[in-house]
Amino acid sequence: MSTFILKNRNLSLLQALKQCIDELEIQEERLARRIIKLIPAQCPFAREVRIFGRVILRIPALCKFNPLYEQLIALRFRALCFLVEQCGEDITPYCT
Repeated sequence: MSTFILKNRNLSLLQALKQCIDELEIQEERLARRIIKLIPAQCPFAREVRIFGRVILRIPALCKFNPLYEQLIALRFRALCFLVEQCGEDITPYCT
């Protein structure tokens, strides 16, 4: 019975964290830049192992297994939109 309660608490904590990230409003240029630097544009874990130019092994991107992946990518997108719409900044350097 206690395992079931513990699982529900973890799920509730995860849901609360997701909601908190979703509701975060970006109102400062400095915060937007920090978010963009902390959250990569693409998953850094996907790799191809090559020998003599041939792909021997592909390691898939594991970011999709992160339960907060969708929220973090949406937060980065909102930060980029803030810089464009509110600050009039060119975000091309951040999109690589």
